[in-house]
Amino acid sequence: MHFSISLLHAAQIVGDRLEAGLGTVGLSMAKQSALTKLAEAGGPLTLSELAARLSCVRSNITQLVDRLEADGLVRRLDDPADRRSVKAELTQTGVQKQMAGAAEMVRVQAEMSGLLPSSDRISLESALSVLR
Repeated sequence: MHFSISLLHAAQIVGDRLEAGLGTVGLSMAKQSALTKLAEAGGPLTLSELAARLSCVRSNITQLVDRLEADGLVRRLDDPADRRSVKAELTQTGVQKQMAGAAEMVRVQAEMSGLLPSSDRISLESALSVLR
């Protein structure tokens, strides 16, 4: 198999395992990413700020925040500095879910790392660092 195809296949497998792991705590990669960006911010973010931090378009963030709000993980707040703007903030349940999702991601990553001998893992990490 060609290198780039092998790399894409490996990325798909890792992504599938992370999605499955996050599914056990009721999250998806998209939801976990948004919750993590909100947690890292330490306070509410406008939807535009959240979109920029996730490198996606505003319309996708609106739909994602709709789903997170319906799940009780975030709440929308009016932005006192700009009446046209809306901010998203984690709820306590959102904080707990984000932490559970982060723990699940660590578990899956450790599980995946355990599949390779240490020397192969070091070589792979070194090779992949060139792609960053």
